[in-house]
Amino acid sequence: MIATDRPFRSVLYIPGSKPRALEKARTLAVDAIIFDLEDAVAPDEKIAARDTLAAALATGGYGPRYRIVRVNGADTPWGGDDLASAATMAPDAVLLPKVGHPDDIAAAARALPDGTAIWAMMESPAGILDAAAIARAADGLVLGTNDLAKDIGSRDAADRAPLVTALQTCVLAARAAGIPCIDGVYNAFKDEDGLRAECEQGRAFGMDGKTLIHPAQVAVANAAFAPTEAEADLARCQIAAFDAAMAEGQGVAVLDGRIVENLHVDTARRTLAKLDAIAALEG
Repeated sequence: MIATDRPFRSVLYIPGSKPRALEKARTLAVDAIIFDLEDAVAPDEKIAARDTLAAALATGGYGPRYRIVRVNGADTPWGGDDLASAATMAPDAVLLPKVGHPDDIAAAARALPDGTAIWAMMESPAGILDAAAIARAADGLVLGTNDLAKDIGSRDAADRAPLVTALQTCVLAARAAGIPCIDGVYNAFKDEDGLRAECEQGRAFGMDGKTLIHPAQVAVANAAFAPTEAEADLARCQIAAFDAAMAEGQGVAVLDGRIVENLHVDTARRTLAKLDAIAALEG
């Protein structure tokens, strides 16, 4: 499992079949990249995409960006060979599409080297209903909101109300398992205000970051999922107030008329740890 203090603010999909996109990704300020062999690759390009992606990853140059390879499903003509190829690419993680049961993860693990991180796409009603068990078996969850909305049969809603139960279920499952949970994509990549609003909603739900479909979305996601200066200042003040209270033999502190307890200090320390992790990644 991966500590969720590691930044996953921006997680960009890159087609594994596009050399120019694979090259550009080396220069983008993203926390993680999903190198996609599934939806972003046409059927007649899927076999060649494996070789293209393998060559790009072997060349390297992606720095500290977390490298995730999304394979095709086991029920497709390409899934088995994708896993075999991914096993030789040594990515940070392999992402499985349409995970509906923890057995899907166990089956993939048998085809991968021991210790390979496996992330699960949560994009079907079956997967959402088994989210807790899937999260215990996986190393990260990624919401596939487009497929999920299709399978549910919901209509578009600006506030994503039809998906709230699924989104929160996945966050709860991820938190119980101690793994990252990444929100689904925002399709209107030129709508910066809409993206910002959805990022803020995802962060309010407890998501660690946002999957993205275009480099133009990176800056918005990075800002939305990073602690603000005000949050950092509050965290430092809470820790200082609590430490002072403890030194005086008190179990709680008061800061600006509000009680500060252990739980607030834990949150404050995580906030500062995330800031440090972001600085290390960007530095």
